[in-house]
Amino acid sequence: MGKTNLIGLEPVQSAQLAEKLNTLLANFQLFYINARGFHWNITGQKFFELHAKFEELYNDALVKIDEVAERILTLGNTPLHSFTDYVATSDIAEVKNVSEGKVAVEKVIAGLQELLKVEREILALATEANDEGTGALMSDYIREQEKLIWMYSSSLK
Repeated sequence: MGKTNLIGLEPVQSAQLAEKLNTLLANFQLFYINARGFHWNITGQKFFELHAKFEELYNDALVKIDEVAERILTLGNTPLHSFTDYVATSDIAEVKNVSEGKVAVEKVIAGLQELLKVEREILALATEANDEGTGALMSDYIREQEKLIWMYSSSLK
């Protein structure tokens, strides 16, 4: 076995994980700002319900943003920290001027699906790198977001 970083992982694999985690970080930042906008701008019959649900989403995203950035640092790398980098890196696009509940929920579901794609890629890389810390984090996120997709999708029926 060659040289390892401070937490005992191979540096090249750690760098690959950090790069994918930076993609996830960028996606979470755009998901956060979109959920915040939905919270502020939602109107209609389901205002009270959706206003509260979108607040839950952006508060949760804020926690995950910090966890992902700290994991990147733990791996010995630097998290992205400019909105320019987030927009350039994210697979989730900015959403503007959405006030209709159904459209906002559809955008939430699409955002969660994008997060899941990246998280599953990270989970596979973490498994290969024997990185239990990153893998456990991704497993938790995947489980939570799969349930959210089911719940938000059910609200559209």
